[in-house]
Amino acid sequence: MSFNYRRVIIKIGSNVITGPNGLPDTERIAHLVDQIAAIKKHGTEVILVSSGAVASGRSLINVTDKYDAVATRQLLASIGQVKLINTYSNLFEKFKILCSQVLVTKEDFRDRLHYLNMRNCLEILLQHQVIPVINENDVVSVTELMFTDNDELAGLIASMLNAQALIVLTNVNGIYDGDPKLPGSAVIEEVKGDGIDFSSFVSTSRSQFGRGGMITKSTIAQKTAQLGIAVHIANGTTDNILLDVLDNNVIHTRFVPTKKASGKKKWIAHSETAATGVVQVNEGAKTVLISSKASSLLPVGIIKVLSDFKKGEIIKIVDENNKVIGLGLAEYGADKAREFTGKKNQRALVHYDYLYLQG
Repeated sequence: MSFNYRRVIIKIGSNVITGPNGLPDTERIAHLVDQIAAIKKHGTEVILVSSGAVASGRSLINVTDKYDAVATRQLLASIGQVKLINTYSNLFEKFKILCSQVLVTKEDFRDRLHYLNMRNCLEILLQHQVIPVINENDVVSVTELMFTDNDELAGLIASMLNAQALIVLTNVNGIYDGDPKLPGSAVIEEVKGDGIDFSSFVSTSRSQFGRGGMITKSTIAQKTAQLGIAVHIANGTTDNILLDVLDNNVIHTRFVPTKKASGKKKWIAHSETAATGVVQVNEGAKTVLISSKASSLLPVGIIKVLSDFKKGEIIKIVDENNKVIGLGLAEYGADKAREFTGKKNQRALVHYDYLYLQG
């Protein structure tokens, strides 16, 4: 294989394993499992993040329109998740491979202890040659508690497990430099750094059966690549796509990893929605923080504490224009931070080891 990764996360989107009728495409799922088994036989650890619970539920029960969308989704997901995991279990069994079900919510990533417990669980599964099949727990995840979609979840899992690569399977060949339906558009085959503003030419439409779109994928991919993890976005409806991606034998989009980050920084990087407090820093502090030199956030550079937080909580760091420039773990609470604001020779509010800077 051209990309000889030791550990990969494979994210399968709803549009890949759902047919035009909204029901599961069992042949496509079986073909993907065949490829995953081949990858595992090659010695690569595989973690699967799979959508499809709602579609699976839709194949088992008819729901009338009198129920609201959230209740219907909960019903379909609760029934469908059983069918989805049984489908994977039966298919992997043909290769004498065990798989496990791991259902998570956004809350599991907000608390460092929960985060580490989940990581330990996934690590022991991998040590025993089990393929974890991860999905959001749609039964309890509603509205603001939901991930943007499983792309976000897959990025979190990749960071958590120090994977070498994340492969995101969707129903197009990658990220295009225009509308994929227009003849002049082409796949962007390689993305380096964070210099591309995808919103200027990437379609904002969401997938037919999923929640996310290509903007979400490109944003998550950039963030994940900046943490030292390669990201591949490819067409999961194409035969042998996983093997061809790893052999670099098919047109798709690859985000080149730019740097390595510690486990704590990877957790913090994906914790923006969990941030409780906000502090605003001046231009001088911003310049120091985003420079190549390792620097902590000192009170002298803080203009104002914009919202409260406690010691040990994730906080957002914004510039004078209220643009988020980073996230960090607070060394003390908001009251003490207000007391120290603008003062020299005070203890750092966020130590460099617990500071993640965006971009």
